[in-house]
Amino acid sequence: MRMRTISFAAAAVSLFAAAALVALRPASAEPGDAKSMAQSHQHDTPTPTPAAMTEPRVPVEAREVSYGKTDTAELKGYLARPKGAKGPLPGLIVIHEWWGLNDNIRAMTRRLAGEGYTALAVDLYAGKNATDPQAAMALMQAADANEAAGIANVKAAYDYLVTEQKAGTVGTIGWCFGGGWSLKTALALPDKVDATVMYYGKVVTDPKALEPLKMPILGNFAGDDQGIPPSAVKEFEKALKADGKTVDIKIYEGANHAFANPSGKAYKPEAAEDAWKRTVAFFKKNLR
Repeated sequence: MRMRTISFAAAAVSLFAAAALVALRPASAEPGDAKSMAQSHQHDTPTPTPAAMTEPRVPVEAREVSYGKTDTAELKGYLARPKGAKGPLPGLIVIHEWWGLNDNIRAMTRRLAGEGYTALAVDLYAGKNATDPQAAMALMQAADANEAAGIANVKAAYDYLVTEQKAGTVGTIGWCFGGGWSLKTALALPDKVDATVMYYGKVVTDPKALEPLKMPILGNFAGDDQGIPPSAVKEFEKALKADGKTVDIKIYEGANHAFANPSGKAYKPEAAEDAWKRTVAFFKKNLR
């Protein structure tokens, strides 16, 4: 009897483990959705490193801010500007990766501000963040399930930058989950957003769906990315060009998903630095 009990317990554990693996398996996932992101990040954790705390080019001042309200909650984010800057600056809506608005995204927001922008990091997870793939997948799935709330959130961020910060132009930028939301923000505000940057985010391949876009788009993607495969990225680029959009896509061969995240295990310094230079030059050309 005791041996039979142990066998049942072992079988239960095996079934649980198998179910967990199936949940992370990309076969049932679509490119860029929460399950594909879980597969891409299955061995990853957002661990602080010296590279993740790279100082901005010039000193900045940063603080937590409220940038709007919903029916049930206040929208809180992280705002950074060059220290002592006089007058309005171009604005950036900064959208976190699937881990949430963590210290890495705050550091990146300060770094963007150091290039001469009012950078506002939004929070699409309502104050929550994750340190393991399962928790991050749950947060991303919840956000994706309530896309209307996310759209209202980024629209509030745009209004805050234009109304409160007096930004004359506004760009969007995001990584991973936030890369897809950078594009969603552009689609939600096609006549208002002036430039959009995506880092390995979910793409749209239907030319008709992309028709409303008017701003130039810059994309930084990874050649070894299983969650956002190069084939989908190329279809995205093809669809944009079919619509006559201004688009600059680069796929970094030998790089994996999250190659630009210095707090992750996939960090690839050479590709990250090149993508950063492209991003800075793109925003300078289209926002300043």
